[in-house]
Amino acid sequence: MNDKYILAMDLGGTKLASALFNAKGEILYSDFMKLEGRTGHQVGLMVIECIENYFSRSQDSGQSIDSIGIAVPGIYNGTDGKVWAPNIPGWNEYPLRDELQLYLQGRGVSLRLDSDRACYILGEYWKGAATGCQHAIYLAVGTGIGAGIMIDGKVLRGSHDIAGAIGWMALRAEYHPLYEKYGCFEYHASGQGIAIHAQDFYGDTRAVFKAYEEGDERVLHFIEDAILSWGQASANLVSLFNPEIIVFGGGVFGPAQKYIDQIYKEACRWAQPISIRQTRFVPTQLGDQVALYGAAYLAMDL
Repeated sequence: MNDKYILAMDLGGTKLASALFNAKGEILYSDFMKLEGRTGHQVGLMVIECIENYFSRSQDSGQSIDSIGIAVPGIYNGTDGKVWAPNIPGWNEYPLRDELQLYLQGRGVSLRLDSDRACYILGEYWKGAATGCQHAIYLAVGTGIGAGIMIDGKVLRGSHDIAGAIGWMALRAEYHPLYEKYGCFEYHASGQGIAIHAQDFYGDTRAVFKAYEEGDERVLHFIEDAILSWGQASANLVSLFNPEIIVFGGGVFGPAQKYIDQIYKEACRWAQPISIRQTRFVPTQLGDQVALYGAAYLAMDL
């Protein structure tokens, strides 16, 4: 078992992160590539190029790659192996699995793909804050918002692999036309949403949080609204799924980790009262490598 090596990849709308793991879950080396405007088939070729680079390096070092796990953005359809990734132009039902299986044919390497949401919670379950938990949720707040949900030790996927798209969770009484594009929760509390609301004062989300810490009254409402939204959404997740733990991660948590206690306090106002007392709210332990750990675990769990 200890001589098995796993290539994990985390594909996003702007980058391709990768790492070689051993069976103990240790990263031996890693790489990072920017998409730099690549679209459609160009991104698929970039994934293949990355895999080829690892094959060459592992061959030189005697570390034979046995399996590959890949976290992909958006929706991964496990039935046909296609990816819907709106942040990658040309990836509307992109046949990534077929493309990679054709490339890997005859190499004796197994391949697993899944959504980044699923990989987030698998990573925390394997090597992070949710270790030992059978009922856990990873709340990812970055440019968008999604959730990896684990029930009875298994990732919840839904009938068409779309479970966890909680950016569309309805948290307001009145409908806003932009909810159609972003979703209600995402519009109010994602990194992109916060930046949109505060763009007249500050150019990016981190600047907004800094201004909030400094007591700038112009941005108080935007951050307080986000904390309310995170609290309400977490309360809904607690009431629906009765998890042991909710792990907060993504680019916004980051600077918003310091608000987790406030989010929990807000959630206590809305959630099922017994269930919320049974749930811990914690920051990610794996940071921006969480999807790589999840993809590695995915590839190991064949």
